Amino acid sequence: MPLDRDWIAAHIPHRGAMCLLDGVLEWDERRIVCRAASHRDVANPLRVAGILPAACGIEYGAQAMAVHGALLDAHGAPLGRGFLASVRALRLRVARLDDVEGPLQVSAERLGGEDDHVLYAFSIAGDAGELVGGRAAVVLDAAGR
Repeated sequence: MPLDRDWIAAHIPHRGAMCLLDGVLEWDERRIVCRAASHRDVANPLRVAGILPAACGIEYGAQAMAVHGALLDAHGAPLGRGFLASVRALRLRVARLDDVEGPLQVSAERLGGEDDHVLYAFSIAGDAGELVGGRAAVVLDAAGR
């Protein structure tokens, strides 16, 4: 089964142009690596005055976390629906993402967690290395509590 944009859009809440990831390159129970080219799209809904600020990399990382959760769920280790609660140790190594040549590599690694929350490290990289990175706390099934 190809883990392409159609699969991703069917398994995370983001639809249409807000589904920023194009596919999954690799994944296991702790980590996921995705690819994205939407940063170059002039119709990217996160652009402000035609520019995609680097801070939008947080959303790319959050979507990789959501895809990771969907994959775990599909393989019998459900996390439940998650909501981004906080971002820490944010590293913005560039001012914008829309001028990055080539695809982005979006990685997320589960660092720990319990039944109601999970902590991920995330990184968005281009050909020149890391562009954005940090840690994110995700609250699981917050709507049901």
